[in-house]
Amino acid sequence: MTKTEKYTSLIPQIQAVMDPKVDIIANMANMATMLHETFGFWWTGFYRVINNELVLGPFQGPLACTRIAFGRGVCGTSWKERRTVVVPDVEQFPGHIACSSASRSEIVVPVFQNEEIVAVLDIDSAELNTFDEIDARYLQEIASLLSDFEE
Repeated sequence: MTKTEKYTSLIPQIQAVMDPKVDIIANMANMATMLHETFGFWWTGFYRVINNELVLGPFQGPLACTRIAFGRGVCGTSWKERRTVVVPDVEQFPGHIACSSASRSEIVVPVFQNEEIVAVLDIDSAELNTFDEIDARYLQEIASLLSDFEE
């Protein structure tokens, strides 16, 4: 399957397990798991905005950083600039936070609720140049599925 085919197949599956009767954390956990298993990423998860910093949320993969400051690293930059950030080579990203030396490329997508960023979806790959505009498009669509859930 192509990357696009994987995303178009995965989105209805994610929609099917999203449960508006449970909180956003449970839905983030299932979403991270489904993305991680479908694509085999190195690390897939969420950082939630709590008290003006990003705090580790549900994830799949190895040990992760627990707190990230506003504007710091790829996650903090995505939050500050309110946009998806694609990094082909994390070694070339100024201020990259190296939670794991195995991470080589990264994409971070903000999660909005009522125009406010409540979390970021962070995905790392052990390969260079993993992420592109196809990932950005579909991951933004997937992240938007969390926009109606209570924090």
